[in-house]
Parts: sequence; C-alpha cells; structure tokens
Amino acid sequence: MWNLIVLIIGLALAILGVISIYDARQIAKKLFGFGDQNEATAGLKILGFIMAIIGTLIIYFN
Repeated sequence: MWNLIVLIIGLALAILGVISIYDARQIAKKLFGFGDQNEATAGLKILGFIMAIIGTLIIYFN
C-alpha cells in the first residue's frame, strides 16, 4: 500500500513538472506582470525540470 502511495506522488510530481515546463509562458502571464514574465518563465521552467526529475527518481527507486 505504501509503495502505491509513493508511486502516485512521484507520478503527480513528474506530471506537474512537465506541465510547468510546457505551459510556463501562460502561467507567467496569469500570475506576474509584463516586466517579470521572462524571469518568471525561466524560473517556472527550472522548477518544472527539478520537479520532473524528483518525480521520476521517486518512481525509479520505488
């Protein structure tokens, strides 16, 4: 049971990371002003990349 919960958490992190990478520009437009969009987009892509890596590592080592 514990393995299934950890697997679902890892899968959710990986999916959210990929979505954050793909839709970073649209998310930045909704959340931040025009002056901060490029920096926010870069930050969201980096955060999404890290989340995707952590999620896939959780899945791999589970």
